[in-house]
Amino acid sequence: MTPDLTSIFATLRPLYSRHAGKCVVLADTPDRYWLGTHEVRARDGYRTDFGGVQIGKAYVSAHLMAVYIHPDMLADLSPELRKRMQGKSCFNFKKPDAQLFDELSRVVAAGIARFQDDGRL
Repeated sequence: MTPDLTSIFATLRPLYSRHAGKCVVLADTPDRYWLGTHEVRARDGYRTDFGGVQIGKAYVSAHLMAVYIHPDMLADLSPELRKRMQGKSCFNFKKPDAQLFDELSRVVAAGIARFQDDGRL
């Protein structure tokens, strides 16, 4: 892990950890912080993921399943944050960006609200 990635992880982790009381903490390690919902899937017994942050080889990934389940949440994303998307629910960061991190914080909070409305939290 490079110091830059560790620093990005340390900045992004609180965007999720501040909501830990509403979720179930599934992982809390130096390179991965992951939240699940209270909903347990009947077919396999696993919890539905809410999302989290983890350090990869070349970037830090922030995952948010709410934008996958509710794609309308993507409508108001800035073009800059949208450029960081990989797949349908993952945002990758190679360097710190306070403006994008602030926007992601709002999206995570909106995801919590949507999952509460859905009865998942």
